Amino acid sequence: MTIKQGETEMKTGRVVMISGANRGIGAALSARLQADGWSVSAGVRNPDVLQLGAPHLVCPFDANRPESEQEWTEKTYAHYGRIDAVIANAGIMTQGSFLDVGDAALEHMFQINVLSPVRLVRAAWPHLVSSGAGRVVIVSSLSGKRVKSARSSAYAMTKHAVVALSHGIKRVGWADGVRSTVVCPGFVATDMARGITGRDENSMTQADDIAMLVSSVLDMPNTANIAELCISCQEEDLY
Repeated sequence: MTIKQGETEMKTGRVVMISGANRGIGAALSARLQADGWSVSAGVRNPDVLQLGAPHLVCPFDANRPESEQEWTEKTYAHYGRIDAVIANAGIMTQGSFLDVGDAALEHMFQINVLSPVRLVRAAWPHLVSSGAGRVVIVSSLSGKRVKSARSSAYAMTKHAVVALSHGIKRVGWADGVRSTVVCPGFVATDMARGITGRDENSMTQADDIAMLVSSVLDMPNTANIAELCISCQEEDLY
């Protein structure tokens, strides 16, 4: 069903923006939420390689370009007339300790992993508030809960930061019905994990499992917020 509002078509179904939706966890999230009835706005660097089909929307998005979040949000709202949820999934990893990773590489990680989610949530904020049940999901990592090794310490700094961001979003938005959840997975069978471990893919958490959990979180009522989802494929100390 579509309700005409001037030049804007407002779909009656919920609308979610997903960054990095072209592969890995982002692609699994997109597929799952489409199946659940959400209208998806996918933000990707190369929209030509991703075809979702109507009524879904693919928009150019570059987390390293500060104007990109606002432009993507405006296109999403112009297309759907509403935004109910934002999933900040795009992220990068540079391996190394805080001694080894230079300022430029560290700043680049903070730009992608921290500042871009901040800008995205800011841009979508009025629409999340208008929803009355706005939802934000920040995809962090178990590296946001502990520092597993020296070689992950620089990356962990950025992931700890977005854990704090998610809790901050919940504090700021609580009275307006905005709820935030930070997802902290360990090894997930994606390209990023394949580049840092030789672990068998069948022994890692699957992206579809992350998508199933996020889908459940998005459906929780305002009275039952799940602040953190820590997901591990192995026995380990998480804190």
